[in-house]
Amino acid sequence: MKFLCVSCDEPMKLTRTAPPDAAGSLSVLFACPACGREIAMLTNPMETDMISSLGVRIGPASADGAAPAAAGEPAPASRCPFSGVVREMEESAARQPSAPAWTPAALARLANIPDFVRPMAKQGIEHYAASSGYPEIDERVLDEVRERFGM
Repeated sequence: MKFLCVSCDEPMKLTRTAPPDAAGSLSVLFACPACGREIAMLTNPMETDMISSLGVRIGPASADGAAPAAAGEPAPASRCPFSGVVREMEESAARQPSAPAWTPAALARLANIPDFVRPMAKQGIEHYAASSGYPEIDERVLDEVRERFGM
């Protein structure tokens, strides 16, 4: 996903993030490198909670253009500020022995999620179920996820 400057048709650059405020909203600031226009993205508390539960880190690139790294970790090689998301999700999946099993009814509900977000939703649901100690994902687990994250 890219944010483009409407005036210049240039990709916006991630310039700053602010940690969640007292209400739980996360803000991310982007700027156009050509004309300097800025846009901000603000998550609501439920979106912030979902991002946090997945272990996602969002932050501006460092001086060398690399994505932010956690303390004590080397910066990833990619210049994309979101590149750490995929790496962290893969590492998290590798640490877990296996994802919980899905019931047919839960899989049918999963199929109703739009194609472009289904893989991320599935992984988030599996992460929630595994971290909550559920060996199986059924409609009750999906209801819990929906209630918790407001989906």
